[in-house]
Amino acid sequence: MTETGTTDYNARVTDEPASVCLTHHFLIAMPAMADPNFSRSLTYICEHNQHGALGIIVNRPMDMDLATLFERVNIPFAEIARQTAIGAMPVYFGGPVQTDRGFVLHRPTGHWQSTLAVKDGIGLTSTRDILIEMGSSGIPSEILVTLGYAGWSAGQLEWELSQNAWLTVGADPQILFDLPPEERLAAAMQLLGIDFANLSEVAGHA
Repeated sequence: MTETGTTDYNARVTDEPASVCLTHHFLIAMPAMADPNFSRSLTYICEHNQHGALGIIVNRPMDMDLATLFERVNIPFAEIARQTAIGAMPVYFGGPVQTDRGFVLHRPTGHWQSTLAVKDGIGLTSTRDILIEMGSSGIPSEILVTLGYAGWSAGQLEWELSQNAWLTVGADPQILFDLPPEERLAAAMQLLGIDFANLSEVAGHA
């Protein structure tokens, strides 16, 4: 069973450089993935360096929409925000680490209190100010809100790749922001020219 996500992102530090940088890549779980948190999952890697990796599962919507989340965290929805589709968007299970904490994957990056700039104008923000702006103006509208994230300590993701736990492919922002969640995994696999039925015959990463 993979231990992905069971170790805090900052748990271990090493001076050894990452052998490959998977920032702004998708991780596609192989069929043999035993961890139920990641079975048939598509994960977007927001950061990967010598300290480890941080990612967000992007195809696991929860039984909660943004309007409900905003109500729970006492952020009002202005009328202009109600006229957008933001309130009906699902909240996602982003991974097994810090599942009580919200994260917003969004485009454009913008200027928020705590944002990790990824690539192609995509940012990951974990502060309340972006939720307040969304409730006030409906902006940014290209968003994916999660509870929790997936974390790997130094060298852990590289080891899992060596065990053929994942396929990797460069990320396409359209898959993140334009497709419904149930279509994202298949679309990411199509970037590799494969479908899930044939995935068990594929090993390694691209």
